[in-house]
Amino acid sequence: MTEEIALTVENSDPLLLYGEAFNSRLAIGSALYASPELMLNSVRASKAALVTVSLRRENANHGGGEFFRFIQQAKVKFLPNTAGCHSAKEAVTVAQMGREIFNTERVKLEVISRSGWLNPDVHETVEATRILLSEGFKVYPYVTEDLSVCEKLAKYGCEVVMPWAAPIGTGKGMLNPFAMKALREAFPHLALIADAGIGAPSHAAHVMELGFDGVLLNTAIAKARDPEKMATAFKDAVIAGRNAYLAGSAGESDLAAPSTPEFGAPFSPFA
Repeated sequence: MTEEIALTVENSDPLLLYGEAFNSRLAIGSALYASPELMLNSVRASKAALVTVSLRRENANHGGGEFFRFIQQAKVKFLPNTAGCHSAKEAVTVAQMGREIFNTERVKLEVISRSGWLNPDVHETVEATRILLSEGFKVYPYVTEDLSVCEKLAKYGCEVVMPWAAPIGTGKGMLNPFAMKALREAFPHLALIADAGIGAPSHAAHVMELGFDGVLLNTAIAKARDPEKMATAFKDAVIAGRNAYLAGSAGESDLAAPSTPEFGAPFSPFA
């Protein structure tokens, strides 16, 4: 399977993940769209670096099925995921199947604890990450914002970690900005991609302003009234947030501060 991604020479701030350079810091999912055509157009509008695709076991012997051949038209890189897995053993098996079908070492590792909450089972995720890294996979683990979990993943050689902003599909944005900021400060050399719970472009910009390396989302685009326009909005928000982080915030103050100095004004209190 041929993989393509457009890299422009103007981009002086590429996203580097396991040695791969991406021109965009936005990744989106391919599920929940009203039609395959709408999904494809939204992917194109987003200029996404990666598109997640869920492996279904019934497609394992059929080259990924018609859907995967269709989505290849977007000419972006795939990030197969292990959605629906509840143990390390199950996730490793699905990842191995995905590598065979999509001819890529990338895998978005999802090991869920409770179906109703879709929260990551961090213990099984760490174990699956250890195994997959030893087998040469480029693992993108979906986890909570727990510092100790990220520390274990980094110790095993994981170069990318994807902490949730909020539970999948809730659209609430970051529920714990303090913890997310602490993650960024604790692991300056680890690629952090906010995954799940991003519901609006402003949420994506906020995450990027904290110094996160990217954002991955699905529902907020797929379920929008106009998915293509929303995809464009998220693309612009991620760029804006990244530029704001690179520019450096002026910070907050408890006191008002005039933008125009009072000294020298016609009616200056200092006159």
